[in-house]
Amino acid sequence: QVQLVESGGGLVQAGGSLRLSCAASGRTFSNYVMAWFRQAPGKEREFVAALTRSGLTTSCADSVKGRFTISRDNAKNTVYLQMNSLKPEDTFVYYCAATSPRVGLPVAPDDYAYWGQGTQVTVSS
Repeated sequence: QVQLVESGGGLVQAGGSLRLSCAASGRTFSNYVMAWFRQAPGKEREFVAALTRSGLTTSCADSVKGRFTISRDNAKNTVYLQMNSLKPEDTFVYYCAATSPRVGLPVAPDDYAYWGQGTQVTVSS
């Protein structure tokens, strides 16, 4: 089991920045592929970004490419999502997720076994 706890969400004006953190406990953090997803009320959860166990390979959704960066610090058991140039359409609950390693970086929520409780990000215009 891996327990995930997100933090860093909040209210920010359009054009601003936030950094989300996800602290992991339980099993060895560096064994897991990590990802961020986001979800609006009544909508499906959508992929934001993911990275490999080493953090050397990343993938992100086209909608956030060039603005969001995923990274991890295996010594601190933490994965981050740096969000710059935020837009009102980035308003979602953001979730951290973990899964065992596999070929490629999965983008479907069903591919991830462990989830945090989510943190709200609201971008005002």
